[in-house]
Amino acid sequence: MLVLNRFVAPPDTQDGFLVRAHAALGALAERPGYLSGRLTRAIEDPSSWTLVTEWESVGAYRRALGAFDVKVHATPLLAESIDEPSAFETLASAEPGGAVVVTESDRASQPWR
Repeated sequence: MLVLNRFVAPPDTQDGFLVRAHAALGALAERPGYLSGRLTRAIEDPSSWTLVTEWESVGAYRRALGAFDVKVHATPLLAESIDEPSAFETLASAEPGGAVVVTESDRASQPWR
């Protein structure tokens, strides 16, 4: 599962944003089911940021959101993200040089292909 939270952080507020984003990423990284995460900034617009995390499952992500440290460090930041869909299930993947592996959706009766 992939979670993308996008933010707008004007240059004059980025120091505070970075401190909070690093704390949020650290809190999420400590939770079971966390696979990876990164904080990214748009090359074309330095006020546009994305916090990207990958999880074993929807359940692992939802359980992580209930943890005390996540509620303290991540939830307030995530509440500031742009209001748009942020959690995505993986329906196809490929490792470097590997074949495309298609996975059935947990939500739909037919796999996306």
